[in-house]
Formats: sequence, structure tokens, C-alpha cells
Amino acid sequence: MALPHFYLENQVLAQETDAVFALRLADDDAKHARALRLAPSEHIAVIDAAKDYFECEIVSFDRDGCLVRIAQKIEDERFRPTVVLVQGIAKGEKMDGIIRHGTEIGIAGFVPLACERSIVKLDEKKAVARTERWRSIAKSAAMQSGQPDVPDVCEPMGLSAVCEFARNAHAVLVCWEEASSGSIRAAIRGALGAQRVLPEDARVIVVVGPEGGFSRREVSALCDANPFASTVSLGPSILRTETAGLLAPALAIYELGGLS
Repeated sequence: MALPHFYLENQVLAQETDAVFALRLADDDAKHARALRLAPSEHIAVIDAAKDYFECEIVSFDRDGCLVRIAQKIEDERFRPTVVLVQGIAKGEKMDGIIRHGTEIGIAGFVPLACERSIVKLDEKKAVARTERWRSIAKSAAMQSGQPDVPDVCEPMGLSAVCEFARNAHAVLVCWEEASSGSIRAAIRGALGAQRVLPEDARVIVVVGPEGGFSRREVSALCDANPFASTVSLGPSILRTETAGLLAPALAIYELGGLS
């Protein structure tokens, strides 16, 4: 059975000098721990602020806090490709689902993109509130699925900001229903091969449009942003944005050696 996972924002366990010490959990993590009814002698997985991975034994847990001792430091050698999803902002709870399930499959980061055809229009106040919600969802999904990191969730960006963000990626895959050809496999292999970049060192960005899709101007701008950007097809079916937003990065992760 997998251990419950917790992430520390401002505590490095290697710096603790006492055998038993207080775990400085964020308020939402402490609430989650209480919901799990963790008890003395139970073990949890802790990823600290230095991104080191520990198995800790609970010594005591009450309203005053959580005291633990380190059972072992875990060397997590699982390979996790760096795939970032730039997702055209979708309406309703679709974005919530994309971030939740995308975190579970190992997407390293999410960039909400405000598109010409986006149904949802967020002002500054709504964008901040929505981003906080998405970050909370990503953290919860990372804890549930045992991810070694909580993926980054950026505040919504416009097209020019995303083009700048994509400039230094090793490959940019623009999913477009009008792409005449081009598979994710071919795009990744071509880009990494041309640059002699290994999958474990690669940073790949996958771009998916909103419900109304991309305009030609947006596709041109995204492809011009990086010399290793290309349009790719996800097959003959017209997919919903929430389907494409999970399928495309999952395929990219698989092609880079993940999900195996």
C-alpha cells in the first residue's frame, strides 16, 4: 500500500538535528492528515523543500502538531519526463479535471492559455482566484497519486507570453485538428534528434486549444515561437478539449520513456 504523501514548502529535513522533530505542514496538509486519522507508528512519505524524499514514522499527532522521526531517506530513481501542458482555458469544471488527471499521469506543469475562441474570459481577480483553485487541485492530486513533486500551475497567459515561455523548449507540439499530418512520436524524435538531446534532459511543451480550437494566427505564432515547434495530429476524430488535454501529453510522456 502506498504511503500518504506530504510536501513541505519551507522545511529541509536534512537540517533537523533532533531525532524527533515537528513536521511543519501547511494548513491544508494538516487538515488532510487529520482526515486520514494518522496515528503513532504509522509511516508517511515526505518530500521536503529541497525535493528530498523521506519515509517518516509518526511519533505523535494532535492539535498541537505532528512529531515524526525519519525512518529512511528514499532514493526515487523513477524516470519522469518533463512535459508541460499549455491548455486553452476551458469552461466549467473541465480545467479542474485536466489539471487533476494530468497531475496523476505525470504532467510537470500547466499553463492556462487565453485564446481568441476561448468561451471563458477571466479578469485579473478571477484569474488569481482560479489559479489558486487549480494549484490546490494539483497538490491534492499529487498527494493522492504519489507524485514526487507538485506540478507548477501558472496564472493564465496570453498568446505572446506563451510564445516567450515556449522559446527555449526542446520541442513544442501544437495539437491542431487541421494538421494534415505529423505524429507526436515523429515530432519528438525529430526535435530531440536534431539537437542531440536525451529524453531525460528534454523539456517538451504540448499545446491544446479550447473548445473552439485555435485560429490560424495563433497556430502560426506558436509555431514561429520555437524552431522545434510543429503542428501534430491526434488522429481523425475531433476530440473534446478535455480529452485532447490529457491524451496528447500522455502520449508525449510515453514517447519520452515515461508510463512504463
